[in-house]
Amino acid sequence: MFTSLHLLGQRRFLPLFATQLLNAFNDNLYKNAMVLFVVYSVYSSEAAEAQFSAIASGVFILPFFLLSAVSGQLADMRDKAAIIRWVKLAEIVIMLVGAAGLLMAWRGGALLEPAIPLMLLALFAMGIHSTFFGPIKYAILPQHLERREVLPGTGLVEAGTYVAILAGTILAGYLAVQWAALLVVVMAVIGYVVSRQVPPAPPYEHGQPLDWHVIRSSIALIRNTTRQREVFYAILAISFFWTIGAVLFIQFPPLAKNVLLASKEVASLFLVIFSIGVAAGSVAINTLLKGEVSARYAPASVIAMGGFVAAFYFVCRAWQADVPPGELMSVALFLAQPLAPLVLATLLLIAIGGGMFVVPLYAFLTTRCDPAQAARVVAANNIVNSGAMVAGSLIAGGLSAAGIPIVEQLLLSAAMCLVSAWLGAKLHRAEKLALAPA
Repeated sequence: MFTSLHLLGQRRFLPLFATQLLNAFNDNLYKNAMVLFVVYSVYSSEAAEAQFSAIASGVFILPFFLLSAVSGQLADMRDKAAIIRWVKLAEIVIMLVGAAGLLMAWRGGALLEPAIPLMLLALFAMGIHSTFFGPIKYAILPQHLERREVLPGTGLVEAGTYVAILAGTILAGYLAVQWAALLVVVMAVIGYVVSRQVPPAPPYEHGQPLDWHVIRSSIALIRNTTRQREVFYAILAISFFWTIGAVLFIQFPPLAKNVLLASKEVASLFLVIFSIGVAAGSVAINTLLKGEVSARYAPASVIAMGGFVAAFYFVCRAWQADVPPGELMSVALFLAQPLAPLVLATLLLIAIGGGMFVVPLYAFLTTRCDPAQAARVVAANNIVNSGAMVAGSLIAGGLSAAGIPIVEQLLLSAAMCLVSAWLGAKLHRAEKLALAPA
């Protein structure tokens, strides 16, 4: 079996891996601490909670749509390691602002009203931070790794990302908000220190001017990717996948509270299970493909994911719990319910299918393009992804505003998996055509 664990002992990979790990941890600790505190301590209606969750997701994603073209150009035309260090330094300042918002929300009273905009401002700034870091974490891999190491390296980055999401999500559910405020600042400082160990990654081409016009450069970036059939289909498939992901992640906290009558710790547990599943799917697909970059398992993986989303819907519809009015179940009480194992099992299987679907597609982006333009290809992917995720956030928020129950919205996510399967099949056909002898 092809193994990628040896990469963790290499300086050409480990500092980047650790920097990305800390970045994902801090993003999710801050975002989930904010969302869970507001959903469980500020609002008291399912519609308001779902709308705030959608707004938070949209605020974080918007910079990817606006600034990815600039970030992709910058990453291809400057030293990627130097950009990482500047981005991680900015994270310290952003987390100081976010921590101030969390502390003001914790104090409550007159401070609560300005606290929410301040927290959302920091979340928007973290979106900008991730917009500039995102293209680098994938585009730098072909520069530091051998070709046969790119898929396992991508798998490790994805698995590590979701382990970090897991850790950040657990702590967000259990830490008091004031301690979360302190921890996000500490982790930002540690992330900057670790980032200084990433080896240099100079550009392949020098002297190219940057196009700072956001709209023009974004259109040009996306147009360039349409000329590469495999890359274009990979971007479409990834984007539709993250539309589904955005809808699901928005649904989890209000669904846990209002449908399953469970506490914020249970909502955090849902996100934990989801993160474990994606990490497991990342490892499983690398084992199946043995380091080969291929989409042949993509359609089956996402169809399975859709089937498990439908199963999750039926389990939630059948859910019954004897809880006094106004009270929510603890993790222990939730786990004692007869259908709790089915809830967690279906969530886990949804995420495993998702991880198996999306990881090889990210490897496509950096192995099927000119290495000098790898970051711009990833940036083009981020533009389309972010547009799709904002659309997913708007759909989820709109459905909640229209009065459609959260549990019924799960069926939309299940149906959307069929479109992802169709896109995955088109990508695999394009892959086979590219490999066919002339």
